[in-house]
Amino acid sequence: MSCNGLAKRIIPCLDVKNGETVKGTNFVNLRTAGDPVELGRAYSEAGADELVFLDITASFEGRKTFTDMVSRVAREINIPFTVGGGINALEDVERLLYAGADKVSVNSSAIRNPNLINEIAGKFGSQVCVCAIDARLDDDGWHCYVKGGRERTELGLYDWAMEVADRGAGEILFTSMDHDGVKQGFANEALAEIASRVSIPIIASGGAGAKEHFRDAFIKGKADAALAASVFHFGEIAIPELKDYLRKEGISVR
Repeated sequence: MSCNGLAKRIIPCLDVKNGETVKGTNFVNLRTAGDPVELGRAYSEAGADELVFLDITASFEGRKTFTDMVSRVAREINIPFTVGGGINALEDVERLLYAGADKVSVNSSAIRNPNLINEIAGKFGSQVCVCAIDARLDDDGWHCYVKGGRERTELGLYDWAMEVADRGAGEILFTSMDHDGVKQGFANEALAEIASRVSIPIIASGGAGAKEHFRDAFIKGKADAALAASVFHFGEIAIPELKDYLRKEGISVR
């Protein structure tokens, strides 16, 4: 069985821009990876445990396109899915849940207004609120970044992770910007450090390139779930094979 008894989750992530799935490296150089609704259906059928859809250009026009897509996804899949991007107020959460999402992910908006986490958890329940944290290891330690990784804040990664847990977030989705799209493995030391400080589940993001990387995120990083994009989108790792591999490595998966 896995370290903490609960089955580990495998979560494909779809970054959506103008209705298409895109993928980059270190948050730049985006390329197209297909229709998000079709990809979502394919992942659901392949045994993904959950999906994450992120609206990476959440302008007003993009928001309308994205909400339509959320409704289409909800009709096509039967696994939980989280949506994020441009969520600044309870009305945004309501709109996306009404469209069919199971959870919402907040990032920059929660750093700007930490009380948003309390509000979402208070109104819809902690299980609906996923707090995404994008961070980078700088010379003076791990720092949180906002605006799609473009702007550094003075918030330390571990302090912020503890605060969002205290405020009622149900999960933390941690992306190491240095590892994003590089396919050299997840930031396991940082993951394990977060896991030692909070009692809510941690989703590892940024760095999947091989099946071993998922195993290491669960064993060394103490993550509860592992999220990846390009290795799934471009057919480099098939979810059923990944789950077989993890089972052979003694990790409990669904």
